[in-house]
Amino acid sequence: MPVTPTPPPDVSAHLASPSYRLAALDQEFLLGDSMRGVRFLLEFAKAEEALRAWGVVSTIVVFGSARVSSEGPGRQAQWYETARGFGRLASEVGGALLDGREGRHNVIATGGGPGIMEAANRGAHDAGAPSIGFNITLPHEQAPNPYSTPELTFQFHYFAMRKMHLAMRASALVIFPGGFGTLDELFELLTLRQTHKSPPIPIVLCDKAYWSNVINFEALAEHGMISPEDLDLFGYAETPEEIWSLLEAKGLHAVD
Repeated sequence: MPVTPTPPPDVSAHLASPSYRLAALDQEFLLGDSMRGVRFLLEFAKAEEALRAWGVVSTIVVFGSARVSSEGPGRQAQWYETARGFGRLASEVGGALLDGREGRHNVIATGGGPGIMEAANRGAHDAGAPSIGFNITLPHEQAPNPYSTPELTFQFHYFAMRKMHLAMRASALVIFPGGFGTLDELFELLTLRQTHKSPPIPIVLCDKAYWSNVINFEALAEHGMISPEDLDLFGYAETPEEIWSLLEAKGLHAVD
């Protein structure tokens, strides 16, 4: 008996199946648990590519409270202006203004948010120099401050990857008064220095009175929690000029 031909199955279901989507275009797949490592890599590579394109060789990381205001109470306005002044000074004399083909050195890098971070980016902007904003997604949405260079303003989901980018090009760290987040960044870099997991970069804390009131570093040495020489990993300064001088005294090299 002749076989009655049957039409081929409809492939519309195949085309609509999530498994048929190109992996790179499948957002549900890319945002799944199994792709967390890939997302880490993407966050690293995206910022790395932009920083290389701009010729950023090294950075000066500036951290401090997002709650500080240029018109805030107490010493807040002074901290803001000091951070702004330092951002400008470091950008003018540190090498950030050099032609990108030769490499930009000591580029101001912050967490990209308001407060002290805004002030440091603003100082670089005053100098006509590029600066970096490493923003992080938070439950309460954080917008980037308007002074970081747009092409060097990034957004991270993972704190770990953001920390890596903050640390990996750092030629110096300048810490202004701040809270939990600022302490986190400070002790992250202090630990890397103490354990020799990072190059011997200078670390400066702005406003000795604030830091001496908040943390008794000497007590850590007295109780044997750190070595006495660990207290030499950082120093204190009060003004933009003092900060820059201390950074140079501790080994920071400007690029002529």
